[in-house]
Amino acid sequence: MTARAAAIRIGPRAGVVIAMAAFLGVVAFFWPFLVAPGTFGSNYAPPLIFGVLLVIVLCVVVSEIAEGGINSKALAMLGVLSAVNAALRPLGAGTAGIETVFFVLVLAGRVYGPGFGFTLGCTSLFASALITGGVGPWMPYQMFGCAFVGMLAVYGSVSGYLFGFLLNLSFWPFSLDPNSSIAYLPGLPFTEQFQRYLAFDLATSLGWDTGRAVTNLVCILLAGPAVLTVFRRAARKARFQAPVRFAARRAGGDGGQPSRA
Repeated sequence: MTARAAAIRIGPRAGVVIAMAAFLGVVAFFWPFLVAPGTFGSNYAPPLIFGVLLVIVLCVVVSEIAEGGINSKALAMLGVLSAVNAALRPLGAGTAGIETVFFVLVLAGRVYGPGFGFTLGCTSLFASALITGGVGPWMPYQMFGCAFVGMLAVYGSVSGYLFGFLLNLSFWPFSLDPNSSIAYLPGLPFTEQFQRYLAFDLATSLGWDTGRAVTNLVCILLAGPAVLTVFRRAARKARFQAPVRFAARRAGGDGGQPSRA
């Protein structure tokens, strides 16, 4: 069995930063269950605050990883796959839930490790947002959602449902008439609030999420073996974490050839 070659090394400090970022990301997605609208003076203040925090945290995570865990070869692979994903995304554009981005994230995370998948999820969505003009308050949530997809690369098509479940939280409190039985209603107990959200997610997003999950499943089944082979061959040739050793010179002016001793 081929061992997985982690393209980005996650040290203890970077691991702590990623764990904190993941926790903040979960809190940001689930803010409707934690913070009532108007707490910060505006109904839209909580998602905006969390959006800014997510951008800051993502910058810290990427810089922390880049400081000691990514070399030029891994950076080149990250740039290539980010560009590929940015080009693939408009092919689906989310129509009927069809997304052509996630299967690359899942496969890359499987081969190159969770650190690479996390970073690729962020950079892919950022690049595609710049290309397609999809920059807005939802972008940090999309970046973090894709980071989770690339980081947790074992659940395959389930990520399609998870992505939709998380992203719906970013606009659910503002999208429905408060009198609706599935609308967000401040002050409700968590269990009732969560039941309302589940009903909203099933009623409005299940079809789209199913399309995304099926797309992931079909792409992984059809293209997965070939893409995994390419990724693994690239990982073997790149030898991302190979140690660098310098051999001593021979005395006597041998042209700088390394010693064979």
